Amino acid sequence: MHKAGDVVLGGLFEIHFFSVFSDLSFTSEPQQPICHGFDVLGFRQAQAMAFAVDEINRNFNLLPNVTLGYSLYDNCVKLGIGFRAALSLASGQEEQFMLEETCVGAPPVIGIVGDSSSTRSIAISAVLGLYRVPMVSYFATCSCLSNRQKFPSFFRTIPSDAFQVRAMIQILRRFGWTWAGLLVSDDDYGLHAARSFQSDLAQSNGGCLAYLEVLPWGNNPFELKRIVDVMKKSTARVVIVFAHESHMINLMEEVVRQNVTGLQWMASEAWTAANVLHTPQFMPYLGGTLGIAIRRGEILGFRDFLLQIRPDQNHNNSYGNNMVNQFWEHTFHCRFAPPPAGWEEAGGALCTGQEDLASVETEFLDVSNLRPEYNVYKAVYALVYALDNMLQCEPGRGPFSGHSCGNLQRMEPWQLVNYLGKVNFTTPFGDQVSFDENGDALPIYDIMNWQWLTDGKTKVQSVGDVRESARGGELTLDEEKIFWNFGAKQPPRSVCSESCPPGTRMVRKKGEPECCFDCIHCSEGKISNKTDSVECSSCPEDFWSSPQRDQCVPKQTEFLSYQEPLGICLTTTSLLGTCICAVVLGIFFYHRSTPMVRANNSELSFLLLASLKLCFLCSLLFIGRPRLWTCQLRHAAFGISFVLCVSCILVKTMVVLAVFKASKPGGGASMKWFGVLQQRGTVLLLTSIQAVICTAWLVSSSPAPHKNTQYHNDKIVYECVVGSTVGFAVLLGYIGLLAIISFLLAFLARNLPDSFNEAKLITFSMLIFCAVWVAFVPAYISSPGKYADVVEVFAILASSFGLLMALFGPKCYIILLRPERNTKKAIMGRGIES
Repeated sequence: MHKAGDVVLGGLFEIHFFSVFSDLSFTSEPQQPICHGFDVLGFRQAQAMAFAVDEINRNFNLLPNVTLGYSLYDNCVKLGIGFRAALSLASGQEEQFMLEETCVGAPPVIGIVGDSSSTRSIAISAVLGLYRVPMVSYFATCSCLSNRQKFPSFFRTIPSDAFQVRAMIQILRRFGWTWAGLLVSDDDYGLHAARSFQSDLAQSNGGCLAYLEVLPWGNNPFELKRIVDVMKKSTARVVIVFAHESHMINLMEEVVRQNVTGLQWMASEAWTAANVLHTPQFMPYLGGTLGIAIRRGEILGFRDFLLQIRPDQNHNNSYGNNMVNQFWEHTFHCRFAPPPAGWEEAGGALCTGQEDLASVETEFLDVSNLRPEYNVYKAVYALVYALDNMLQCEPGRGPFSGHSCGNLQRMEPWQLVNYLGKVNFTTPFGDQVSFDENGDALPIYDIMNWQWLTDGKTKVQSVGDVRESARGGELTLDEEKIFWNFGAKQPPRSVCSESCPPGTRMVRKKGEPECCFDCIHCSEGKISNKTDSVECSSCPEDFWSSPQRDQCVPKQTEFLSYQEPLGICLTTTSLLGTCICAVVLGIFFYHRSTPMVRANNSELSFLLLASLKLCFLCSLLFIGRPRLWTCQLRHAAFGISFVLCVSCILVKTMVVLAVFKASKPGGGASMKWFGVLQQRGTVLLLTSIQAVICTAWLVSSSPAPHKNTQYHNDKIVYECVVGSTVGFAVLLGYIGLLAIISFLLAFLARNLPDSFNEAKLITFSMLIFCAVWVAFVPAYISSPGKYADVVEVFAILASSFGLLMALFGPKCYIILLRPERNTKKAIMGRGIES
């Protein structure tokens, strides 16, 4: 299709699907390929360029006094044909054709609109780029074309696949689809999209690919069967396809044959608007498809322009009338004379050229959803605005050497490339058109949804858009408008592994993608409070993991409490012992004038009862939450109380021996060393030594409360650390030394006359005392936490009760139940009788 002009734009379009020759013969007279399979939408795209040129020529504000023409070629969806056409346009060496009655030949083109295929654009632009011939594609999306070093003069009005890939990943993340299959065409478009998808998906942590398959060219049933088998066996419910509609037709035929349902399809812009797939055969499977579509636009007056198309009545095949005739035959299902042999016999109609185009229901006239055509429209205007800016350059202020300007008579292609990169205008539809440093347009896509209506028709509904901004890709979706081709009318789940709930962590399955994982419960003391946690975090020192492992809770605290049964029992026993001591003390005080009380120094008996009372009470310091003062006081009170008690017993034993010795002839002098003052002094001295030991211990290395986590990970055991083991050992050792001395002396005095038989009671009491504390040491060492306190309290109470009952039990029995034996005569009499 050609139109004469002062300046000519070239164009490459897909007008036919097929050609007879797959390869061209580069002989001296190359054969012309015969193209067939008329593409109505490709023809409409070519008409969009013709309309844009016509509109510009009627606009006095753009290229005034310059007539714009065009020269459009059909690439027949073949690289060789498209490449040859592009070179012919750029070199001006295409075959001669009649432009006007007096003009033969074609003006050179200043730029080319096209090509629609990434593969053809790569090949053509690589050559044209050497000569800086500007090329503006309306449909080539391969991200590789953004390489300015390889393609310095390539521009496009459609976003790069790099952005389309990011847009698809955003949709995947919006619906939580982390497990998807990817099918791509076996060309630059598909293969580059696959590389970009894999790279961007890995960087965004948006999911994983269950499989990646390359769709074959042509109908390869064995390969298609294998690919569909992979889709059928996979657990991925989402299938993303970067391919052309011809690939999808072959693929869907195999999908229908194997009846593979339950898939959510995602379409690239190459087949989102493919009406050829909107058939009753395919829609049960493709219904609900989400697709990335080129930005829809409106071209005012375009439908009226299309309605003006008329075939060549004189059968002149020049100037593109052959294309119009083919369109007419395709639309009205007729043939121009002379028709093919047998056409009329088969009932075929002849075209008259007077058919009413407006009365035919055809997608050719449906201008409500212009997408590639809108890009063609913008591409033409981008080249024209660049040329207009160049022609408006003021001499001496130009961007070229010596501040010169370009002009039509001596224009170089690279000069237009310079202006094309700076183009910035707004279409009548309101879209801004400009190019970045890579020649890419402002990225914006519409999100389309294939809706299968109840009447069997298909509607491709816009449900949102995605556009680039300073914050990255912004996805806008109206989910209420989306048709889901599933029973629940909800988006499907497509994950390799279900999300790991809080309290677990992800462990990747060996040999599988990172989206396939097992959920392992966090170990004790660690938690995860987020979904899909990679690691479990440790709880702080005073906290522990909850049973669900989803939060840290304060650790249970353990100590010998007054509220627990064991603490209540020990407290009750301690108070009981204290009360018994008080009762015994009251009995002795009441009967203080009786011989039983007065015998063997009643003052020591009262002091002994008081010390036993302190021993019972000091055990209460071991119960309750340890604090600094209780830790310091408990062992000091324990040590001094027991030394006071044992000192009294030791002095009583020594008094027994002294009295017995004094009763013998010549032994009276011994009693002067054991008078009342000496007895008091001895008790005070022995007790003072223990007080010094306790003071030195508290000053040097004082016991202190400690939170012990060694016994139980989930508990804090509050205990009192002794501080200095040596100090504690000396304290116990001193008590033990006094107890052993008392035991030995009492043991030696056990066979004295009955009048002095208190030595037997002391022997028995000290035997109990020593046995308890000898057993205490290993039990204390082996008992953890609060049970060490329990052992110590038990030892204190047991030894205290042993002393109380052994020393004062028989005396209370005589005082209260056998008063007749509580006389001096009776006591002395027993000695005589024995």
